[in-house]
Amino acid sequence: MAKRKICVVITARPSYSRIKTALKAIQNHPDLELQLVVAASALLERYGSAVNFIQKDGFEITAKVFNVLEGENLTAAAKTTGIGILELSTVFDNLSPDIVVTIADRFETMATAVSASFMNIPLAHVQGGEVTGNIDEKVRHAITKLADYHFVSSQSAFERVIKLGEDPEFVFNTGCPSIDLAAEVQDNSSLDFDVYAKYGGVGAFPDLSNGYWVVMQHPVTTEIQSSRHHIEETLFAMKEIDQPVLWFWPNVDAGADATSTGIRGFREKFGLSKFHFFKNMEPNDFLKLLVNSKGLIGNSSVGIRECAFLGVPVVNIGSRQNGRDRGQNVVDVSYQRHEILNALKYFDSNPKPNPSHVYGGGDAGGKIANLLANLSLKFHKTITY
Repeated sequence: MAKRKICVVITARPSYSRIKTALKAIQNHPDLELQLVVAASALLERYGSAVNFIQKDGFEITAKVFNVLEGENLTAAAKTTGIGILELSTVFDNLSPDIVVTIADRFETMATAVSASFMNIPLAHVQGGEVTGNIDEKVRHAITKLADYHFVSSQSAFERVIKLGEDPEFVFNTGCPSIDLAAEVQDNSSLDFDVYAKYGGVGAFPDLSNGYWVVMQHPVTTEIQSSRHHIEETLFAMKEIDQPVLWFWPNVDAGADATSTGIRGFREKFGLSKFHFFKNMEPNDFLKLLVNSKGLIGNSSVGIRECAFLGVPVVNIGSRQNGRDRGQNVVDVSYQRHEILNALKYFDSNPKPNPSHVYGGGDAGGKIANLLANLSLKFHKTITY
């Protein structure tokens, strides 16, 4: 019997860590054939060349889709998605997958969902049913309505997808595949590499032996006019704490130009003798960096997911993660520097929080692969409201 062809589309840096263990499980499953498509910012050097890490991990890339339109504004985001639909439709026509897998809620994933749905290809969605701010909220629920199979990461997400009218027979609480990576790191958490030598980056080279903070803050697409102000408030707070800071550049979102310009301008003005800046890291190395840090500052979902499992303190800034399930590791603050500083000082003087399994226990990848191998193929659904 021919293997079932599973086409997974990765469009951005964070999407890879969200699906890596499922890719391995699909690759190793006797009844599945992995078709891996890498697209959008995951291919671009300025956003960390996630494609290089994918290949280094031993995955063969079946197709590449270059569809990012320069501009990092709302028009560019819409056009990038449109180009993605055009290009991915050709890829799917050539590959004839049995199931297409789309990941999470970044705006480019709409292209994957629309192309597969319009071509009558069964669509599986990983990480649906959650609630956040940003354009991700609309994208995530729109993909839920286009998808045929739902691999959600938490109990509340499971219940929400069913409330959206999806057939409970095809909704599965698998947990989040990124938690699988966190579980691996939990078993071997030592910072066993030189972060500067391995990943380069720019800025000063502060001594990390007495602790450090990690910052990852993205623009919010519904608040792009304030992107520069938002990032400057965080920069002022991190400068005032006067401790080593490892800072990661933002994703390719509307408003990213203002965020990046704000970082560069602040660095030129103040020097920042304890700051070092990176584009990207291998997923496991990044998690090791987090688990050995004093905490994560910003608005990345890694603070809500993996950091909950690992018990890493998180200062979550602004509205981007509004509504997501949280562990005890998160303190939510506004964009005001004094609130950020107060949260930093709180974590600096208190024990690390207890870990939480709200997003699963570390076995999601295998569950997803087994479901993909055994689910009945369908691209039409009758929904009862």
